[in-house]
Amino acid sequence: MASREHFNFSELEQWLNQNRVTEIECLVPDLTGVARGKILPRQKFTEDRGMRLPEAIVGMGVTGEFPDEGPYYDVINPTDRDMHLRPDPATVRIVPWATDPTAQVIHDCYDRDGNLVPFAPRSVLRRVCDLFAAEGWEPVVAPELEFYLVARNTDPDMPLKPPIGRSGRSETSRQAYSIDAVNEFDPLFEDVYDYCEKMELNVDTLIHEIGAGQMEINFFHAHPLGLADEVFFFKRTVREAALRHDMFATFMAKPIAGEPGSAMHVHQSLVNKKTGRNLFSKEDGTPSDEFYWYIGGLQKYIPAAMALFAPYVNSYRRLARFTAAPINIQWGTDNRTVGIRSPVASPSARRIENRVIGADANPYVALAATLACGYLGIKNRIQPTPECKGDAYLGDYQLPRSLGEALNLLRNEKALAEVLGESFITVYTEVKEIEHAEFMKVISPWEREHLLLHV
Repeated sequence: MASREHFNFSELEQWLNQNRVTEIECLVPDLTGVARGKILPRQKFTEDRGMRLPEAIVGMGVTGEFPDEGPYYDVINPTDRDMHLRPDPATVRIVPWATDPTAQVIHDCYDRDGNLVPFAPRSVLRRVCDLFAAEGWEPVVAPELEFYLVARNTDPDMPLKPPIGRSGRSETSRQAYSIDAVNEFDPLFEDVYDYCEKMELNVDTLIHEIGAGQMEINFFHAHPLGLADEVFFFKRTVREAALRHDMFATFMAKPIAGEPGSAMHVHQSLVNKKTGRNLFSKEDGTPSDEFYWYIGGLQKYIPAAMALFAPYVNSYRRLARFTAAPINIQWGTDNRTVGIRSPVASPSARRIENRVIGADANPYVALAATLACGYLGIKNRIQPTPECKGDAYLGDYQLPRSLGEALNLLRNEKALAEVLGESFITVYTEVKEIEHAEFMKVISPWEREHLLLHV
């Protein structure tokens, strides 16, 4: 995307002409990361240079419900007023699976006075990146995104199963890092890589993860906003490609009982914009104060940010002992049992990996939140706990165990609200309370199995 990083509208028009685009998908990521928006004919897009949507469209949950009353409407006007959407020319991509030449463009949300809508996920990430820029720092991130391929499932009461591959059989055992297991789905991944190439997504390696039908894709390191856009596009792409091969791709944190959950591990570092030096390393190559303070910030604020990293009731099923997912905020070097890992790297590549974030997290929200934790750590010079050099699973749980608990912690953490925006925290927590209330109306098979005749 470097060639389009500073695209203006004149260059955007040239790009549309070169690709003979006739339709534009005008996209806005909502709180869940779902693509909302409109499809416009090319001429109308060119004339209007944007569109309008009700502001509540980016402020609803995965069930599509809105709060009936409460603090939500202190932020979102009850008169259902419009947002004014402006396309970001740098985000334009072709839609490779469309029959007619179609482009997709991500839009930013503004109010009628020209201010960014503060509770839109892309606005929140812009806000945090601007705080780093004001310090002369450039955040650099690299997500590792896990997901499952599953057989088509049209009945939500039925458990998910691994899909059937080229051999005519589905996986029945774990195939971590197996090349042959990935090759079972060669036709699908050929389409995925073809789509990604046409969309100029900077995906790196593909591996088979631990679970049956579980895959992982790594992204090259880059600026957080551009990478959040790429994760947003990638999720759409994989889901579409899977459907074309008669299977589903899911980014649920814990889709299959007895199998590991799916994470979005985020590697992060900071660069001094003047010198280009990695802020996490001193000139002699040893870890800097900023490196330790950043870890300290993650340790202090991750528990309160958990509702942003683990946004659904299902998310907390992933975070269990001995399941390749963290249960604490310990940190360690080259240690995958901790929540905060420092991979072995050269001084110029020194970085910190947040292993807490689930694959179900909104990429804009998750990147904004993890950067906010580190930012507060540096600004407040928060010292981390001593490095964990053993098995962190043998320690205590240090993370919230449910969405309800996580929402209470998020509401009460004023420092995070100041960095991410109080209006965003209000809208987010109110929407998540609605989701949680909807879930609590559902009676699970476990309850019927163990309680029906025994209590």
